[in-house]
Amino acid sequence: MSIFEYNGSAVVAMVGKNCFAIASDRRLGVQLQTIATDFQRVFKVHDKLYIGLSGLATDAQTLYQRLVFRHKLYQLREERDMKPETFASLVSALLYEKRFGPYFCQPVIAGLGDNNEPFICTMDCIGAKELAKDFVVSGTSSESLYGACESMYKPNMEPEELFETVSQALMASVDRDCLAGWGGYVLIVTPTEVQERVVKGRMD
Repeated sequence: MSIFEYNGSAVVAMVGKNCFAIASDRRLGVQLQTIATDFQRVFKVHDKLYIGLSGLATDAQTLYQRLVFRHKLYQLREERDMKPETFASLVSALLYEKRFGPYFCQPVIAGLGDNNEPFICTMDCIGAKELAKDFVVSGTSSESLYGACESMYKPNMEPEELFETVSQALMASVDRDCLAGWGGYVLIVTPTEVQERVVKGRMD
C-alpha cells in the first residue's frame, strides 16, 4: 500500500459561473480501520481561497500550518490577501523545496481571483502544477472521481446546480473506494457568500 493511501481521501474542486465548489470525504482511517468520521481535509486560507489536502493526514495538517504562516506574513507585508495564482505558486515552491523528503500530500487549490474569476489547480507531492478550467481531483478515489466529474460536469453552472453536481460526483466515487467515504463536506464559494454543507453518505 502506498503512503498516500494510508489514511484514504477524496478531494474534488469544480468551477461554476463566478463561483466554485470544493469538496472532500470525512473518513480518517489507518489502512482499512476507520479512526474518525468527521475529519477535515478542506481548509480556509482566506474568504475566497481554500485548499484541500489529500494524502497522509499528519503531513496535511503540518503543511496547512506552514501555509497559514506564509500567508499571514504575506498579509502583513502586502496588506492584502493572496491571489489564488500566487498562492498556488507558493504551495508549489514549498513542496518542491522538500522534494528529497516530501510532504505526502496532493493539494487541490480553489479560489476566486480578479473579477471573481474562479481558479482551480492541483499538484503532486513535489509541486508540479496541473491547471484546469473545469474540475480537479485528488486522493485515493481520484480515478472514479475523474469518471464521475467527466460525465456530470457542465460549464457555467449556478451555485445550487454546482452543489448538486459535485455532491453526486463525490458520493458516487467514494462508494467505489473502501478507503474514503463516510459522507462528504462541500463548500460553495460565490463572490458574496460561502455555503458549507455536510452531505450524508453510506456509513460503512
